Amino acid sequence: MKPLVPLLKSPGRTIIGGAPEGYDALVIGRIAATVDPRAAPAAQLVHVARDDARMARLAAALAFFHPGIEVLTFPAWDCLPYDRVSPHRDIVSRRIDTLTRLAVPPRAGRRPVRVVLATVAAFLQRVPARRAFDGAVLEVERGATIGQDRLVDFLLRSGYLRASTVHEPGEFAVRGGIIDLFPPGSETPLRLDFFGDEVEAIRGFDPLTQRSAGAIDRFAVKPVSEVRLDPESVERFRSGYRARFGAVTDDPLYEAVSAGRPHPGLEHWLPLFHERLETLCDYLPGAVVTLDHQAEAARDARLEMIGDFYRARTQLQRADEAGGGGIYRPLPPDQLYLTAREWDAALQSRAVGAFSLFDAPDAAPDEGTAWLDAGARPGRSFAEARSNPDVNLYDAVREAIAAEQRAGRRVVLACATPGSLARLSHLLQEHGVTRQHAAADWTEVREGPADSLALAVLGLDKGFATPETIVFTEADILGDRLARPVRRRRKPAQILAELANFAAGDYVVHVEHGIGRYDGLETLDVGGAPHDCLRVLYEGGDKLYVPVENIDVLSRFGSEDAVVQLDRLGGTAWQARKARVKKRIRDIAAQLIRVAAERAVRSGEVMVPPEGLYDEFCARFPYVETEDQQRAIEDVLADLASGRPMDRLICGDVGFGKTEVALRAAFVAAMNGHQVAVITPTTLLARQHFKTFTERFAGYPVRIRQLSRMASPKEAAETKAGIADGSVDIVIGTHALLGRSIAFKRLGLLIVDEEQHFGVVQKERLKELRADVHVLTLTATPIPRTLQLALSGVREMSVIATPPVDRLALRTFVLPYDPVVVREAIMREHFRGGQVFYVCPRIEDLDKVADRLRRLVPEIKLVVAHGQMSPTALEKAMTAFYDGQYDLLLSTNIVESGLDIPTANTMIIHRAELFGLAQLYQLRGRIGRSKLRGYAYLTVPPNRALSEAAEKRLQVMQALDTLGAGFTLSSHDLDIRGAGNLLGEEQSGHMREVGIELYQTMLEEAVAEARGAARAEAAESWTPQINLGMSVLIPESYVSDLSVRLGLYRRIAQLEDRGEIEAFAAEMVDRFGPLPPEVQNLLDVIAIKRLCRAAGIEKVDAGPKGAVIAFRNNRFAKPAELINFISARRDVINLRPDHRLVYRQDWSAAGSRIAGVHKLMQALARLAA
Repeated sequence: MKPLVPLLKSPGRTIIGGAPEGYDALVIGRIAATVDPRAAPAAQLVHVARDDARMARLAAALAFFHPGIEVLTFPAWDCLPYDRVSPHRDIVSRRIDTLTRLAVPPRAGRRPVRVVLATVAAFLQRVPARRAFDGAVLEVERGATIGQDRLVDFLLRSGYLRASTVHEPGEFAVRGGIIDLFPPGSETPLRLDFFGDEVEAIRGFDPLTQRSAGAIDRFAVKPVSEVRLDPESVERFRSGYRARFGAVTDDPLYEAVSAGRPHPGLEHWLPLFHERLETLCDYLPGAVVTLDHQAEAARDARLEMIGDFYRARTQLQRADEAGGGGIYRPLPPDQLYLTAREWDAALQSRAVGAFSLFDAPDAAPDEGTAWLDAGARPGRSFAEARSNPDVNLYDAVREAIAAEQRAGRRVVLACATPGSLARLSHLLQEHGVTRQHAAADWTEVREGPADSLALAVLGLDKGFATPETIVFTEADILGDRLARPVRRRRKPAQILAELANFAAGDYVVHVEHGIGRYDGLETLDVGGAPHDCLRVLYEGGDKLYVPVENIDVLSRFGSEDAVVQLDRLGGTAWQARKARVKKRIRDIAAQLIRVAAERAVRSGEVMVPPEGLYDEFCARFPYVETEDQQRAIEDVLADLASGRPMDRLICGDVGFGKTEVALRAAFVAAMNGHQVAVITPTTLLARQHFKTFTERFAGYPVRIRQLSRMASPKEAAETKAGIADGSVDIVIGTHALLGRSIAFKRLGLLIVDEEQHFGVVQKERLKELRADVHVLTLTATPIPRTLQLALSGVREMSVIATPPVDRLALRTFVLPYDPVVVREAIMREHFRGGQVFYVCPRIEDLDKVADRLRRLVPEIKLVVAHGQMSPTALEKAMTAFYDGQYDLLLSTNIVESGLDIPTANTMIIHRAELFGLAQLYQLRGRIGRSKLRGYAYLTVPPNRALSEAAEKRLQVMQALDTLGAGFTLSSHDLDIRGAGNLLGEEQSGHMREVGIELYQTMLEEAVAEARGAARAEAAESWTPQINLGMSVLIPESYVSDLSVRLGLYRRIAQLEDRGEIEAFAAEMVDRFGPLPPEVQNLLDVIAIKRLCRAAGIEKVDAGPKGAVIAFRNNRFAKPAELINFISARRDVINLRPDHRLVYRQDWSAAGSRIAGVHKLMQALARLAA
C-alpha cells in the first residue's frame, strides 16, 4: 500500500476503492501509521462512520488488525436535535473521555498511533473549546489529601448525579467515609476509602454485585456533562439567555440553571454556557480524515433533519409560551451544528480519504480527485453449498480452504464470539480441517503456519480476499451466526414449550402420571454419579423424580389461577381422563381432517407468476426482503402453483411485511385472470390497503375497487356490478364483501386480514368461500384457535419473525402515572413531527382523561374515539387522525387492529393493568412502524398494589422489547389464559382436564392418525431413559440462577439435531464460560436420546463394562436386520430372553463410554430407518 504515503500527505481528496467493509479497518490503521505525530500530535487520523453500529464494528476490527493503535470513539448524542431530554450519561461520558484525551496530547516520548472514530452526527456537532477542560479534570491518587466535601462539590459541578447505589457512568454515592463514583474512561466504578481528608484506598468494584475488586493507585475525575454549572458558566448562561430571548418569566430552564441545578435537555443550549465552541477538527490539527462510503449522503440527511426540528420548534414556540410550563426557546442550528459549507471548509485544508465500494476506474473522474486501489475484493459465500441438499457444507468449506492454501493464500476463519469460533472450529476438525491455530490479531495471522487455518474472534459480516489472505466469516459459511441462534428457525411448538418454563409451585402434567405440582430441583445420586432431577408432588404427598434430560415428559398445566386437583401416583383416574379426552380429540381431528381433505381432493386453479412482469412488480418493493418474508413469499407461490386450494396463515409481527406477501399473491392471481378479494375488519384498514394496492399496481392492467361504508351508493353499485361481470380484478373491503348480494365471476384468491376480529356470521361465510378458492390469512397475534390449527398441521403457516432492516426495537416503560412524563412523551413525539395514541381501558375514563390532557398539553389537537360512537362519527374521527388533522388520538382499545400510521410512534396506555396481554401487545404494535424508534408508556396508578397476574402481564410486555415477539406472545397468552378452543367452547374444558401442552400433543397425534399416518405415537409422548453412570447436570457453580438453569433445561429438551446442539453449546460458552464436563455430558445424552427415539429404544444402562438396551414394547422396527447385526458381532452382542440387548465393551474411561454409546445408537437408528 505504498501509494498511501504520497496521496495522503498533502491536502486533497483521495477515493479509496478495493476495500470491502471489514478490510477498510486494516487500511485506516495503515494510513494512520504513515502520519507524522509531530504534525498531528492529538491523533493521526479521524474516521467518520455513517452511524453508531458501523463505528462499533470498526473499533472492534481496528483492535484486531492493529492492536498497537489507540482507538478513541466519539459518539453523537443519542437524543433528537432540540430535544427536551439530555443525552444518556454513558454517551456523554465516552464523548468527554475522548475530548479530554485529545485536549491534552500525549508527551512526545509516549505517543502510540492514535485513531479517532466518530459518527457523521458527532462530527457535525460543535463541542466545548479545548480550554474549557482546563481545571475541569481532577487527579486523585492514593494518599492524597483532598477532603470529602471538596470532592462532592467538584462532582456536582462536573455534572455527576448523586445516587444511593452507583451503577452507571456519571453517578456517585456517599456512605460515611466511602465515596463511590463512576468516572468517564473507567471500565468499572471506583470506591474511595477516606481516613479523615486523606484518600486511604482506591478500588474498582462490580456494579452488579457491588463487591470490591482490584486496587489502583490513581485516576482522573473527568466531567460527565459538556455543561459545567460553576458560577462563571451559570452567569454566562443567564446573561446570554436574556440577551437572546429578552425578559425571562416562568422559564423552568432559566430558573433551574440560575439555581445551579441541572435541567433535562440543558445541553441543547450548550453555546450559552461557553465563551466559544469548537469542532472535533479543532481538536485534531494535522490529522488525516477518512470517510465511510456514503458518509456525505448521511451528512445531508442529518442536516435536513436538524433543520426540520428547528423549524418545528420555532413554529411552536409561541404556542408553548401561551400554554405555560412548556417554554422552549431554540438556538439557531448553526450555533449548535456545522453547516454543509463549514464541513466542506474543514476538510478542504486536510488530506481526505473517501472509501468507495467500487473499484478504481482506468482514469480518474476529474483532475482534483485521486483514486487508490487498496487491493482487496469481497470474500466467498457458501450459500450455494448451504442450499444444495446433496452437498455437505463443511466438506465444501474444507475443500475451499484446501484450494486457497494450494493457491498460496493464508485462510482465516472469523467468528463474532469465542463460543461460536470454538464450535465452528470443532465442526471443521471433524470434517478434516485438522491444521488450525488461534490468531489473536492480524500479525499472528500473517506469521502463523501458511498451511494452518487461522482462528480469529472478529465480528465481520462478510469476508474479504487479498492476494495473500482470504477471510471466511461464520456468516459466509452458515448464513447467520452460531452465537445468535435464530428464533425464526425453531418450530412454533418449540417456542411454546420454551415459554412454558417451570416455577416452584406450578401445576405440571406428566404424560404417564398426570397432574402434579413442581416442587424444585434436587440433585440425587444415580448410578454413583450426581444427577439433577425435578421433584413433582402428587396427591397424598407422593413424590416423583424426573431426570433433567427427560424434562420433556413434563408440560405446564397452563391455568395458574385455577384450583387444580392433583392426581395420585399409580392411580387410574389420570389414565381414564386422558383416554376420555383422547376420544373427544379424535372426533375433532376427524372433523378437521374432513374439512382439510375436502380441500385437498378439490382441484384449485394453478397460478404461476408471469415471467418478467412479476420481477418488475417485485422490484417496486422499496425495501430488501427479510429472510422470513422471502420464505413466506416462496411458500405462497408454491401453494398457488400446486393445483390444490391454498389455506395458508401468515403469522407476522406488526409491520414486518405481511402486506407485501399479500400484494405479490394478489398480483399472481390477477395476472392469471382471477379475481382477488381482500377482506378487513375495519373500514379504515380497508382504505389503507386500497391506497397501498393502488400505488403498487399503478401502470398494470388491473382494476382495483373498494367496497365499504366510505363508498357512495352509486360507487358501491358500480363495484358490485364490476365484481359480477369480472371487470373488477381486485376488490378490497370490510365484511360487506361477505354479503349474499356479492357474486364473483371468477374469484381465485381470498385474502383475510386479522380474521380474529370478525364475528361468527362472517366466519361462517368465510368457511363457505374457502372451499374452492385459494385463501391467505394475515395475522399479527393469532387467536389461540388459529394458532392451534396451524400447529396441528391442518393449516399451513409461514412465520415472519425477522424485523425489516431499518426497524428499531420499541422502548417500553412501565411506570406510575406521572403528568410530567406524560407531557414530555407527548411533546417529544410532537416535536419530531409525529402523532400519539393515548389509550384508556374504559369508555367512562375518556372524558376525565381528555380534560386532563387539554390542561396538560394545551398545544396539542386531540380527537376522541370509542366503540359506542355512531359508525359515521367513529369513522370520521379515525380518518381525521389518519390524515394528520389531529396530533393525539384518545381512544379505547379500538385502535388495536391493523392501523398502520407510520407517523404515530408514541403510545401512552392509561391503567395498563386492566388490559390483557394480547391486547397490550396489539396496541403497542401500532407504533414504531417506521425508521423512528417507538416509545410505549404503560402507566399504572401510583401507590397501588397490582394483582399478581397483572404484574406478570406488564413484566412480559417490558421483557418483549425485542422485535418479532408477536408469535411468542400469542403462545404466552394462550398459556396464561389456559384456554383457546378448536371447534367450540367445550374444548377449553378438555384443556383444563389435561393441560394446554399435552392437549396440543394429543391433538397432533390425533390429526396424524386421522390422516391415515402410521399409528406411531408422537415423539413427545414417550422419552428414552439414559443412564451412563456419569454426572449429567448444569452445576450451580456454572449457572447460579435457578430459574435460568430450568429455562436452559427446557431448551435443551427441545434441541432436535446436531446443528441445534452445537449452536446451543456456543451460546452457553459465550454466556457462562467453557462447558464443564457435566454440561457436555448432558448435551451428549440429548444427542443419544434423539438416536434412541429414532431406533425405538426405551432405555439404555451403560457402565464400565458395556450397556444393556431395552426396546420400546420389546419390539424393533426391522427384526431381520437386527438379527443380522447381532450375528455379525456375536463376540460382543447378544439378545437376552427378556428381549434386552447386551453389548460388552471396555468403557472404563468416561469419554469412551459416551462415544461408544453414541456410535452404537447411530448404528441401531440406521437399522431401524
